[in-house]
Amino acid sequence: MKTIVLCGGGTAGHVMPNIALLPKLRNKYNIHYIGDSNGMEKDIMQKYDYVTYHGIDTVKLIRKLTLKNFSIPYKLIKSIFQCKKILEDVKPDVIFSKGGYVSVPVALAGTMLKIPVIGHESDISMGLANKIIYKTCKCMCFSFKTTAQKYDKKGVYTGSPIRPTLLCGHPEKIRTMATFDPNKPNILFLGGSLGAQAINNLVHDNISTLCKRYNVVHITGKGNNKEYNLKNYLQIEFLNNIQDAMTFADVVISRAGSNVIFELLFLNKPMLLIPLPKDASRGDQILNAHEFEKNGFAKVLLQEDMNINSLIKQIEYLNKYRNSIKQKMKQSESMMGNELIIKQIEKYTK
Repeated sequence: MKTIVLCGGGTAGHVMPNIALLPKLRNKYNIHYIGDSNGMEKDIMQKYDYVTYHGIDTVKLIRKLTLKNFSIPYKLIKSIFQCKKILEDVKPDVIFSKGGYVSVPVALAGTMLKIPVIGHESDISMGLANKIIYKTCKCMCFSFKTTAQKYDKKGVYTGSPIRPTLLCGHPEKIRTMATFDPNKPNILFLGGSLGAQAINNLVHDNISTLCKRYNVVHITGKGNNKEYNLKNYLQIEFLNNIQDAMTFADVVISRAGSNVIFELLFLNKPMLLIPLPKDASRGDQILNAHEFEKNGFAKVLLQEDMNINSLIKQIEYLNKYRNSIKQKMKQSESMMGNELIIKQIEKYTK
């Protein structure tokens, strides 16, 4: 069998797409994963006994003026040499990079050793790490067709990696966890792997009002649950089988990270997107959200405009027109990108 190295980390958005590809890759490759020695990806990948994990020291650009950024060149060089040693030992035939700061030293070390590097960009705008990786990779796969067209020299439109387990959602498992009213719409709040404080605060401050109108499932993030005595309100810090909650929901309120919005699109779930504000990100979620709204898949509510009245107004719209929104989703060009991504990996495998 050939050998592949996967990389990506720092957030779930750079790890879960790799996991989506594992079922297909494991039949064709010996799989190794390079990630942060102390990153969340280490804990996630330990669940897969057929994947060998290698930890490295990593360095992240802080998007504000700080002396810590002056140490980046030294730390990056150190990380590259760590990766180079790992790659020399593993001798992979190909590297698949999911982007993020963890991937940069892996991709650069791979290029030094003449190992083909295949990248993937999920967002509509290319992140800094992938801009660096793009210069030397063999090709860059894209979730958004419009973005792939801007990088036509190496850009390939593949769609987004989607976990096959999303097709195996069991909404009845959610129904048994609270006393939901069958006459009310089911609303799911998603804040991302660490939760979203602004969204959590809005829900907690107005939960009685929300539960009068809806059955509410709220994924809060670790340590963010609060005590309430409401029959049709379900709080969960983290849900391993998120597909159960997604399948249960009529409307989903979420951040606008590309992985989750493409998963919701794949499941034909109307969504209200509350992107991370610019002062907390590079603005990629705002662009993702507006692109989905332009295509009729979602409504956008900026965090600075978020209050209980604006929230309910948008939920009511999505619930009223959810059948027509679902129809647009079914007719969209967006696709499950697993097969096309693997074809690109195989194309450039040594």
